[in-house]
Amino acid sequence: MAKDTPVTLAVIIGAHGVTGEVRLKVFAEDLSAHRRFNGGALTLKSVRPGNNGAIARFAEVADRNAAEALRGTELTVTRDELPPLGEGEYYHADLLGLSAVSESGDAIGTLVGIENFGAGDVIEIERPDAKRFMVPMRPEAVPVWDDTTLTIADGWAE
Repeated sequence: MAKDTPVTLAVIIGAHGVTGEVRLKVFAEDLSAHRRFNGGALTLKSVRPGNNGAIARFAEVADRNAAEALRGTELTVTRDELPPLGEGEYYHADLLGLSAVSESGDAIGTLVGIENFGAGDVIEIERPDAKRFMVPMRPEAVPVWDDTTLTIADGWAE
């Protein structure tokens, strides 16, 4: 992924209260590590846990009407603004769209989704015939991946 590619960290799902705070659905572990979103259009003043996500205040949002007008707005940063990854770590944005291949290099499909049902990430692969299957994102199922390809271990793509 190019370093200047926008990566969505949260989406505004509505207003909270009357003073301009917004409710967020958050896709990151720590949203407070960033202060500027959407190329500097929104400046984060504060963020705290909410009932189904987080509650945030932005410097540019003064009242409920302005907050409500932002419903559906994705909060993005560029890929190079994200913290570096440790060994075996990945950003979902880096995996989406990767080609999936077998251990022998045969094309299987494309990674189209990533879910987490509580026990770790599960990736969804779409085959060329549009059928889909899911595989846990664990070393025994996905032994290797890089910037272009994801290898699915034998026995996991049947």
